[in-house]
Amino acid sequence: MNKLFFILFGLLSWVLVAQEENTGQLLLPVGSSLQTSSLAAFELDSVLIYQNVDSIITNGIKNNAFPGVQVLIAKKGNIIFHNAYGFHTYDSIQPVALNDIYDLASVTKILGPLPAIMKLVDEGRLDVDKPFSSYWKPWKRQKDKRNITLREILAHQAGLQPYIVFLGETLKNNGRFKKRFFRKRANNKFSNVAFEGIYVKNRFNRKMYRIINRSEVSEDKKYKYSGLTFLIFPELISQITGMPYAEYMDQEFYKPLGMKTFGFLPSTKDFSNKIVPTEEDTIFRHTLTQGWVHDENASLLGGISGNAGLFGTADDLAIIMQMFMQNGLYAGKRYISEKTLKEFTHVQFPDNENRRGLGFDKPYLNNDQFTLADAYPAPEVSATSFGHSGFTGTFVWADPENQLVFIFLSNRVYPTRENRNIYELNIRSSIQQILYQAFDTSKQHKP
Repeated sequence: MNKLFFILFGLLSWVLVAQEENTGQLLLPVGSSLQTSSLAAFELDSVLIYQNVDSIITNGIKNNAFPGVQVLIAKKGNIIFHNAYGFHTYDSIQPVALNDIYDLASVTKILGPLPAIMKLVDEGRLDVDKPFSSYWKPWKRQKDKRNITLREILAHQAGLQPYIVFLGETLKNNGRFKKRFFRKRANNKFSNVAFEGIYVKNRFNRKMYRIINRSEVSEDKKYKYSGLTFLIFPELISQITGMPYAEYMDQEFYKPLGMKTFGFLPSTKDFSNKIVPTEEDTIFRHTLTQGWVHDENASLLGGISGNAGLFGTADDLAIIMQMFMQNGLYAGKRYISEKTLKEFTHVQFPDNENRRGLGFDKPYLNNDQFTLADAYPAPEVSATSFGHSGFTGTFVWADPENQLVFIFLSNRVYPTRENRNIYELNIRSSIQQILYQAFDTSKQHKP
């Protein structure tokens, strides 16, 4: 049966490598792997696009929105734009390279626990409409949590607290570490590495879970973004699958997809790629954070979490976002069912003015009616599009209707997280808009 499938897939590939609408564009087979092409192959004005993108990013660097940036765009399975700008830091020593590895921050949420959750839904081991307490037993004892469904949690409709600063539990009033939670050297009870020379107590995760379990829930069920359960999801995934979360993700997704650098704790791996630094940390690590997760909560879990902790290149990100856009199929292999992916990527509670899918971010409701300054992301993206942003300055977006994948990587938190110019200048949406408008112009010029 498998042999027959690959024969048929090969024939389909041969048939579909044809001109689409006489434009010279290649129509790749559904579920194929990413190819490299060019803007010109899609009859786009490459000179104008490069000039416009350069202008926006140069302005961002001049205004200290970030020291450097990387942009990748794929259209119909073809990478047509991939360019690097600026440097790792403002000293202009290390230029940004196309294979640099970035701390993805909250983009981790849709590329870490979410694919696993979707796969477990496919297998019937999770049900988004059952109470989360059916799977996470401590919530059965919490009256305000026992009936919250996984659907409500993933759509940020559960009334959970947005964030808890667990770092406060580990520091004395003078800012020094409490010895019962940290050690400078690893031992049997302190083997989770938060940073070079900082080891967290192995059981600290249980303290975090207890605090989350007892945290307050708002009675007003409306959209409120919360990352708390994403700290729990890795443990839940491990309990259900019988495998450590990071190993499960490697085995089921990252390695078979061909994602070469994607994963947790890149500093512990022998990559030749440079890792882009994040912040000059003055609170926790008191030095430049590079190669170790920026998010403190993920750091306290040893760098392996569901809210943050993933690192990867733009090419890696393009692969998994293309898989999502192809409804769970990539290079002939099915990772997630089409039914589940479509369920997770559509708006769940629009009547409550909640734009979110299940885990995935979505455009503002009626986004196409807004100006660029008020839209999220660009007003031209389709209502079927989805993605997520990351605190460190990362952003990924897929648009099935327009067959576009957009990857934006930066370290906007360098040297400090107080820098919010990337938002004030609306840089990511502006670049997105350039591409959509270029395609619109190309269509208008067709005979």
